[in-house]
Amino acid sequence: MSDNHAEFSPESLMMSFGHEPSLVRNSIKNPIFQTSTFEFATAEEGKAYFEKVYGGAGADESSKSLIYTRLNHPNLVTAEKRLSLLDEAEESAFFESGMAAITTSLLEICKAGDLVLMSFPIYGGTDAFIKNFLPKFDIQSLAFDPGMTEEEIVSLIEAHPRKNRLACIYVETPANPTNTLIDIEMTVRIAARFSNQDKKTIVAVDNTYMGPLWQKPINHGADLIMYSATKYIGGHSDLIAGAISGSSALVSRIKKVRSGLGCMASPWTSWLISRSLETISLRMEKQASNAAKLADFLRDHPKVAKVYYVGNIAEGHKQYELAKRQMTSGGAMLAFDVVGGEAEAFRFLNAVKLAKLAVSLGSTETLTSHPFTMSSSNMTLADREAVGITPSMVRISTGIENPDDLLKDFAQAFEKV
Repeated sequence: MSDNHAEFSPESLMMSFGHEPSLVRNSIKNPIFQTSTFEFATAEEGKAYFEKVYGGAGADESSKSLIYTRLNHPNLVTAEKRLSLLDEAEESAFFESGMAAITTSLLEICKAGDLVLMSFPIYGGTDAFIKNFLPKFDIQSLAFDPGMTEEEIVSLIEAHPRKNRLACIYVETPANPTNTLIDIEMTVRIAARFSNQDKKTIVAVDNTYMGPLWQKPINHGADLIMYSATKYIGGHSDLIAGAISGSSALVSRIKKVRSGLGCMASPWTSWLISRSLETISLRMEKQASNAAKLADFLRDHPKVAKVYYVGNIAEGHKQYELAKRQMTSGGAMLAFDVVGGEAEAFRFLNAVKLAKLAVSLGSTETLTSHPFTMSSSNMTLADREAVGITPSMVRISTGIENPDDLLKDFAQAFEKV
């Protein structure tokens, strides 16, 4: 099979891209390569492979680093090729969790004395890593509010004593759980202003909420895309994984750190990811369709104070044009403030029958959760209040169920509020 993909769409190529049946007894699907190590034909070949892995010239590109599964393995190669195709990126890498992808990448990008600029809010685990862990390595952080203008953000950086050491601008758009949007192209312009001939400021975008279908950060100038691949990429609540996509030069650097830390995705996880990517278009399209109907229902419900959903941003709102330019869908994530507080939110969450009460998102089943006391609970109270993560907020990850059943389930749950 040829990996020349100019003729067909990624949606079609997901069935077989990165897999060569003739190499595995003509199996139409890639088997799981459940091996810890790989045999060399000769000692010279082994030498050449190691030279390739550690930066020298040697092994042929088609067989690079098939030495030891901690370094690389065939299932990982297939999964990474498929994600690169979807993200329109040169190279991708999979990890054993989303936080492994984020932490490994930041540890490679940033050095002691550097500064990280982050959007706010972001996922609680990322927030805690940047604010609480990176300072142990003398890496400081600075947060900007989504409502700030480009010049206001530039002024914020200029006022920081490490303005000349801005290593990374880390944004999450849409933000978890508020669905606030960040202009990726704006952050790219800011990064250019603080880059120099010695070091480029990297723009990293957590694209988990949009997945590889609805937003293409690379096409807007971002250097690195990050995912919790547990979510839409995995999509079945049966695996934990993380991923990045970007230029070969940058991703290769991060892969070297990944090998050192030992946090690459296993053969089993990688095989599951490749399987899931075959249906990602079907799943995400259905999830987005269901979310739009659910958002309209919530918007009109008397027991809902506010709905947070990209698809319902009104024309004329300051983020409307940004959403149209940057995304191709309203997505399948939404949140709402119930009329009342934590007690009312808990009554709703305890009353749903079809939807499941659990953290995570992007899976086939609809999930409900309470960010204030769950996924965002490791943020300080002041930070949660500042961005509108309140005790009355409920987060919804829309699944692929019959939408009429979801509406029925939510309607009966509101009766308990």
